Amino acid sequence: MTDETGEPAGGNPSEPTADTDANDVEETTNSFSLASFYDICETQGRPILTAGTVATALGTSHEAANAALDRLADDGDVTRLSVEADPVVWYPSELDDPRARERVVIFPKRREIVVDQPQQFTRAQLSQFAHLAETTGDGGYRYVVRPEDVWQAPHDTLDGLRRTIRQALGERNDTLEDWIESQWDRARQFRLTTHPDGYTVLEAQSPEIMGNVARPLLDEEQVHAPISETEDWVREGSEAAIKRELYEAGYPVQDDRELDGGDPLDLELTVSLRDYQRTWVERFDDQGAGVLVGPPGSGKTVAAMGAMERVGGETLVLVPSRDLARQWADALAADTTLDPAQIGQYHGGQKEIRPVTIATYQIAGMDRHRSLFDDREWGLTIFDEVHHVPSDVYRRATHLQSRYRLGLSASPIREDERQAEIFTLVGPPIGTDWDALFDAGFVAEPELEIRYVPWADEAGNAHAAADGRERYRIAAENPAKIHEVRTLLAAHPSGQALIFVEYLDQGRELSDALSIPFLSGETPHHERQRLLEAFRAGERQQLIVSRVGDEGLDLPTADLAIIASGLGGSRRQGTQRAGRTMRPAGGALVYVLATRGSREEDFARRQLQHLGRKGISVREHTVDRPDEADSAEESGA
Repeated sequence: MTDETGEPAGGNPSEPTADTDANDVEETTNSFSLASFYDICETQGRPILTAGTVATALGTSHEAANAALDRLADDGDVTRLSVEADPVVWYPSELDDPRARERVVIFPKRREIVVDQPQQFTRAQLSQFAHLAETTGDGGYRYVVRPEDVWQAPHDTLDGLRRTIRQALGERNDTLEDWIESQWDRARQFRLTTHPDGYTVLEAQSPEIMGNVARPLLDEEQVHAPISETEDWVREGSEAAIKRELYEAGYPVQDDRELDGGDPLDLELTVSLRDYQRTWVERFDDQGAGVLVGPPGSGKTVAAMGAMERVGGETLVLVPSRDLARQWADALAADTTLDPAQIGQYHGGQKEIRPVTIATYQIAGMDRHRSLFDDREWGLTIFDEVHHVPSDVYRRATHLQSRYRLGLSASPIREDERQAEIFTLVGPPIGTDWDALFDAGFVAEPELEIRYVPWADEAGNAHAAADGRERYRIAAENPAKIHEVRTLLAAHPSGQALIFVEYLDQGRELSDALSIPFLSGETPHHERQRLLEAFRAGERQQLIVSRVGDEGLDLPTADLAIIASGLGGSRRQGTQRAGRTMRPAGGALVYVLATRGSREEDFARRQLQHLGRKGISVREHTVDRPDEADSAEESGA
């Protein structure tokens, strides 16, 4: 006899009976981990579970769940506790030790939360309603609760969100919760719907919100006319503009249009998703739109294929370059059950429209090609390197309509601060705490070091006489960097190395001086592929790469990355280049070379500060001039 939760009605849990499936017990016991325990805690909204709750969540028997919990208890990961209300409950053992409990400090007026040494469970709870702004080397985490974090919180009810907040913070904070409630309400004031006659309607929760917010903002280019006090008839093609206008005014629009899903597409993944990738796919499926945000190496492309499997509709993949189009086609053929004949590419090299079509943004946005994409009803559109879409050239491709929209980016930030447009054009961010991926071993945390290189005499004199952009270029191409690159490569003779440069002349000089191939936009496609394949296979240890490698190519990961120039670029560029060393094996190094006494020093700190806030440690080192080093060695220093 059991109660409604599936627990025995009294006494201790019974021993397995003869009817118990031994295979089920063994399989559950072997596969159930502390991470699985935390996943169920998160779903239940509390850090204490019963065997019946675990059995229900896993779809297994009570005996199998009890055996799995017993194993975790034997390993010291969870603790048993017999109480009157439930015969046995289980909770994480770390809660036994007061020293292991996080110290949480709340600044409600600034909407900031500072946590000392948070456990992964706490970080997972905080990520549902707050943004990780920065981490410190000693385990401090600073979160900021922004409007968009509340707007996209993965909860169906405000009460559910409140439970998550209180569980993460360990207390109730009325000031913070009142503000969060106001943002929750804002996110539900407007929605786009489809009228029975087929056109789009903007609908408001009240006449007041429509009259005081929407109608003063929107003009005749976006709406035809009012239909009622709370409804406006939307002009075809202006949906994205309306969403952007209202988003910037602090009112995100829920998109509930009945968009065509296209013909069904039957495909299955042939690789397994990691737990966090499965969570990404589930959140995307719930929302119908979103941007997967994770470090390079975290498997966003595989997760996107998981979304394709979940949607089950014809798919358009948009990419910045034809090289990425080819890599997507290869990955789809390798990791899904799609037949190669179902996969088409549409760019300057070839033009095929298939059930899964991979096209470049530029081609998809051109008037003479766009009708081909408009005429086909897509179930899903995937925007790779989605941080491009706010630009004038790329955003035209976002006007293509599909039922589901998914973006991918390691770092959807823009130096022009237009990243909000990414989320209005595509969907809200869906991401994972970088530290959680580092802790779990899915992605390795690289070691970053800024090395301040002295001037070569002639370059220093030229820098002093120059001004403006020319000064920056002279510092970037400082010939002393050739010596430093050679020194670093000699210090790591067995590692595979990628050397990044901003300027073609510098790339050619390094290539000539070090006898290393230089891969740039001028390199023929067949030669690029040959060099990259040799690097992947371990047949070539070193490559010099221009800006074409930041995102236009799927570069292989490396043990060593040396950024010889390009520090005036974006924070996103720093993330992309550092990310080339992020892989589970660990031990990777990133060296950033900056000419001492130039603006490169400031650029280096600014570019890598963004990675520092994600938990990656950054150190600094000043390189001695060759004559200084010789003098120090002679003096015995």
